[in-house]
Amino acid sequence: MGLREKKRNQRRVLARRSAAPRSGEGKDFLPLEERPGKKRVREEQPEEPENTSTVLYIGHIPHGFYEEQMQGFFQQFGTVKRLRIARNRKTGKSKHYGFIEFENPEVAKIVADEMNNYLLFEHTLQIAIVPPEKIHPKLWKGVRRGFIPIDRVAIERRRLNKDKTIEEHKKLVDRIVKQDEKRRKRIKAAGIDYECPPLIGSVQPSAKKIKFIED
Repeated sequence: MGLREKKRNQRRVLARRSAAPRSGEGKDFLPLEERPGKKRVREEQPEEPENTSTVLYIGHIPHGFYEEQMQGFFQQFGTVKRLRIARNRKTGKSKHYGFIEFENPEVAKIVADEMNNYLLFEHTLQIAIVPPEKIHPKLWKGVRRGFIPIDRVAIERRRLNKDKTIEEHKKLVDRIVKQDEKRRKRIKAAGIDYECPPLIGSVQPSAKKIKFIED
């Protein structure tokens, strides 16, 4: 065999190797066309239930962000039906959480998705949808008239200015006399030579009994 024949044989072998697929090639790729008799099963993702609630819970409400400010701020999303901030019954101060109701449930969902963890006056708002079955029946009771704090000063003023009966006045005088006696004893025990002035009105005259003479 001559040199030319050897070169031809080498070329034929190289051509066959290049034409034939190598072992292991093509196994990492799937065919584009589906094989007959086999169907690809697609996993269907569960759809989110449609939101029907229009009430939102709002937590971490900053100081100064009250009913009027909340009404003006959330109106940019949609119509606000009503809102309530939890307050202390005695002082009327905010408890930094509340509830708001929109007319449209879609608007409520948008507000819950977009405004949750929103930074407002160095406070991160916590907003979540309240399901209809978890809404308390008395949640919106008295919300139309607003919050009216109890005037404790006026109540105490009326109590002190109320006309007292003879028995109530006697109890009051006895309590004042006892307090004065304790004060005198403390002064004497401290070695202070001081004569306390007498109490005026501590001795009340007894009530006079009127006797009617029958003719």
